[in-house]
Amino acid sequence: MKEHNRAKRKLDGLLRSHSCGELTKELVGQTVTLCGWNNKYRDLGGLHFIDIRDKFGLTQLAFDEYQGDLAILKELSLESVIKITGKVRQRPESAINKNMLTGEVEVSVQEFEILSKANEPPFLPHGKVQATEDLRLKYRYLDLRSEKLQNILSIRSNAMKAFRTTLYDHGFTEVETPILYKTTPEGARDYIVPSRVHPGKFYALPQSPQTLKQLLMIGNTDKYFQICKCFRDEDLRADRQPEFSQVDIEVSFASQDYIKNLITDIVKNLFELPSDFEVPVMSYQDAMKIYGTDKPDARFGLEHRIVTPLFKGSGFKVFESVIEEGLNKSIFVPAKFKEFSRKEVDSFVEIVKPHGGKGVAWFKVVDGNISGGISKFVTEDILKKLQVLHNTTEDGTYLFCADTKASVAHSSADALRRHLGNELNLIKKDDYKFLWVNDFPLLEYDDEDARFYACHHPFTMPKNDELDNFMNGDSDRLKSMPAEAYDLVCNGYEMGGGSLRIFQEDVQKKMFETLGMGEDEVKEKFGFFVEALSYGTPPHAGFAFGFDRTVMLLAQTDNIRDVISFPKTNAATDLMAHAPSNVEAEQLKELSLKVEK
Repeated sequence: MKEHNRAKRKLDGLLRSHSCGELTKELVGQTVTLCGWNNKYRDLGGLHFIDIRDKFGLTQLAFDEYQGDLAILKELSLESVIKITGKVRQRPESAINKNMLTGEVEVSVQEFEILSKANEPPFLPHGKVQATEDLRLKYRYLDLRSEKLQNILSIRSNAMKAFRTTLYDHGFTEVETPILYKTTPEGARDYIVPSRVHPGKFYALPQSPQTLKQLLMIGNTDKYFQICKCFRDEDLRADRQPEFSQVDIEVSFASQDYIKNLITDIVKNLFELPSDFEVPVMSYQDAMKIYGTDKPDARFGLEHRIVTPLFKGSGFKVFESVIEEGLNKSIFVPAKFKEFSRKEVDSFVEIVKPHGGKGVAWFKVVDGNISGGISKFVTEDILKKLQVLHNTTEDGTYLFCADTKASVAHSSADALRRHLGNELNLIKKDDYKFLWVNDFPLLEYDDEDARFYACHHPFTMPKNDELDNFMNGDSDRLKSMPAEAYDLVCNGYEMGGGSLRIFQEDVQKKMFETLGMGEDEVKEKFGFFVEALSYGTPPHAGFAFGFDRTVMLLAQTDNIRDVISFPKTNAATDLMAHAPSNVEAEQLKELSLKVEK
């Protein structure tokens, strides 16, 4: 991508007249000035060439008409920054490089200057040998010179522009909210900031501007958005960072339909989709039943089927042990996709083990005959029922994930399905399958703690037709109560989520009570917010895009570090700046802090 190759408006004052990616045969005969890095130097028996590189491309420099001292070229190191002035000329037919945007021309150098000489770099950003990720993170500024990362920075910039343009077109106001704020009791751990002027007290970096954007609705802002930084001190994964960017949206007097229509409009602009594009809708319950996850990758089949009661009386103890309490899910892989060896199906245990799975049961159907694995426990009747559930009579392999914990069976079957999708090449990398997942559970009951936790956050409205049951506080009803919550999913990633918010003071107080928070705790942590609700609050709803994950999808990468200019490692460290780091004892003293060894 070279979309920034030619600026729409040029201003005087740059050291260069053109970029290294925009010279074409239409400019033959013109005198140009280029600035960039020495990408390659070649001495072909007295004929000297340099490829000069910048963000926008490469241009070949020829020195056959250069009147200066050519000895300077022998001393020129790779990645040194140079400036040249010369005349554009057409390359001979035999020397045209069709793989370069500037491959039809070269510049005959008249003036040459080394602006900055480079030491030998630890790796070449455009080298054929890929450096290790840790080395690239340590020298991130060198890695950023690569075409891949510069393209992603441009994709990120364009995505920000698309978000802003769409939201401004819909009448939104961009508002900045504080970074130094108040610690919150729900969700991940906060990053806390000690106060020097208030010894022993702390700010918290926001996990999300949740209460602030709701206060903006109480304050008559009507339609708010911001592209904000959020911070969560949580265990990291490939698609998580301790600090991340979020496109935060809140709207007064809005229904779910309004939010979904707005988000669909944004997605159409981001992904350049047709004007009649609509996002399919699926309930949370169906997503778990069919895919085992609330963020399914719908680009391929291999859907799950629940087969828990099918094996009653089969004699297979593993499956019979989950009938009363637990879950058994099956996946069917047609023989046209793959005929697995025993070694291959045995290896599936390593796929499910990280999710708590103890193994993957299986059997094959070949020419209508059952063989392998658990085949001796599979009757003709069981096979027919499986074929009805999977809507097939094809030959192939049936795979099973069963566990006394439904969550383990779901996540194991999900992991196996995703593994098979990749291994069997069923996924089109440039395909995007969007999905609304609706009606998430409002609360989760923890047996060990004997209390409820908010599945989303404590400001989410219960499903409207369940509001009376919520206020009555029946524990059994609360355990299965849905919320007015919705997620946008794409290709196995949660792009973002939102909900209708609680806007009545009594409902919010009931929510805090249900979460086991006493009056004093509520007053200490949320007193300002509960009081604000008492002064007339409009019904409101919101949504937050995970901006980094959105850029991951646009850039078609599965590593979140690719889409952030200066990312952290999986251990939340910055290898380049050596952060986090120690601070001076005097600083700790000023903050009234002491570090225990």
